[in-house]
Amino acid sequence: MNKILVWSITVALAGFLFGFDTVVISGADKQLQSLWQSSDSFHGWVVISGALWGTVLGALFAGIPTNKYGRKNTLIWIGILFSVSAFGSAFSNDPITFAFFRFIGGIGVGVSTIAAPAYISEISPPKRRGKLVGFYQFSLVFGILMAFLSNYMLSGLGENSWRWMVGVEGIPAIIYTLFVLTVPKSPRWLITQNRIEEARDVLKIIDPNHDVDAAIQTIQQESKDTFSGESIFMKKYRFPLLLALLIAFFNQASGINAFLYYAPRIFEEAGLGESTALLSSVGIGVTNMLFTLLGINLIDHLGRKQLMYIGSFGYIVSLTLVACAFFFEWEGLAVPIFLFIFIASHAIGQGSVIWVFISEIFPNHLRGSGQAFGSSVHWILAAAIPAAIPYLFSTIGAGTVFLIFALMMVLQLVWVHFTMPETKGVSLEELSKKLLKK
Repeated sequence: MNKILVWSITVALAGFLFGFDTVVISGADKQLQSLWQSSDSFHGWVVISGALWGTVLGALFAGIPTNKYGRKNTLIWIGILFSVSAFGSAFSNDPITFAFFRFIGGIGVGVSTIAAPAYISEISPPKRRGKLVGFYQFSLVFGILMAFLSNYMLSGLGENSWRWMVGVEGIPAIIYTLFVLTVPKSPRWLITQNRIEEARDVLKIIDPNHDVDAAIQTIQQESKDTFSGESIFMKKYRFPLLLALLIAFFNQASGINAFLYYAPRIFEEAGLGESTALLSSVGIGVTNMLFTLLGINLIDHLGRKQLMYIGSFGYIVSLTLVACAFFFEWEGLAVPIFLFIFIASHAIGQGSVIWVFISEIFPNHLRGSGQAFGSSVHWILAAAIPAAIPYLFSTIGAGTVFLIFALMMVLQLVWVHFTMPETKGVSLEELSKKLLKK
């Protein structure tokens, strides 16, 4: 079990790079717009969302290398992409070059949301799968916290502070790339490639006391029930496909990425000074990390569905209060406090559940493709919604935007209650059978 833990944490470090890369731009946001004199529209859709469009591309096509070349090889390339992106962005001198290198990093983010959870879910025992895959989300929010903290610490370096903010990511990217070279290939992927003896060796390391031959037969039996050329869009896979679509849709319909990208700007809109806004962003990162830690420790006990209930109620209350704060012009710390509640709700609910859930609901031979679909939906919305925020804030207002997010979370609560299945404690092969029956 110790080796599984080490491998899981190593692979989950891709989540750290994901979180850091996603949020580090928030500290450079207003400085870059002022430097390059960009319009709100150009700044939102090109400079800020450059990485997100790369993420969409990465998520759309990551199923191909993840299935064909394996989870491990794909994870190595993720580290390379993040390294190139960090150093390239730091040395950019115009918005188009900057957006291009951020786009490269975005591809790494998109691919990581598929390859890392897939790998961890395939080496984990059912009773601990939620927590181990949850390390990816914990690393993600730890990366977010480090990005907020890094931005705050580097903000005093003058007119080129943004270069340090985006470039420092290259250090953990190189470290991650070296670490991931030490993990073995996924045994379930090896079996789908008919590399049985290699899979046997890995399974013996994972659990020396387990009947390896029986485990291989179970995994092989699932493959025998399928045929070459199957697609996640076939009628028999409609239910897991719908589950992936909706959990990804509701994740972004909460406004979480819009908030993380524009946290300092939102706090300034609420009346806080620039320095206080950046410091409040660090508080958001701490809250996110602590409640994610709580979520991944509860996910295998309470289950995925119960955490989604908790998160949904928290979303509805906190987003409604944030909307009221903007409508009625409540001053002081009202908005930061309500947004801290919002982040806590996300961390313990959607944040802890989404990548675990999507990595569980598809059969082994289609896991990469299924995760690519769910991740693509997630990232298309994660690109479009933050890109529209500067325009929406200046037209319909922040209060209306947050009220719309709150109404979306009411719909999420309805979906969780009536449709979402519980997946805790069930083997991946048994879970696949149950979902196909639906």
